[in-house]
Amino acid sequence: MNIIKHMEAAFLFSLSVAGVASVLADSIPAAQAHSVQTTVSVASNAGVPVVKVTAKRLSALEKQRMLAEEVRGSRT
Repeated sequence: MNIIKHMEAAFLFSLSVAGVASVLADSIPAAQAHSVQTTVSVASNAGVPVVKVTAKRLSALEKQRMLAEEVRGSRT
């Protein structure tokens, strides 16, 4: 069966199955369990946290050395 030829039929079938499942799920009665709800709120006046990362840039030679070490490490 060539699925590309029958994509429209497959879509309509899956859509109808999803519709029926939705109606059936809505007809199931809700659980009668009751739970205690607690609310926790945390407020701070600090504003938006900011992370600042400072580092020295690598030179072209250092980049080449690091790449060479990576390649050597992946071969072993």
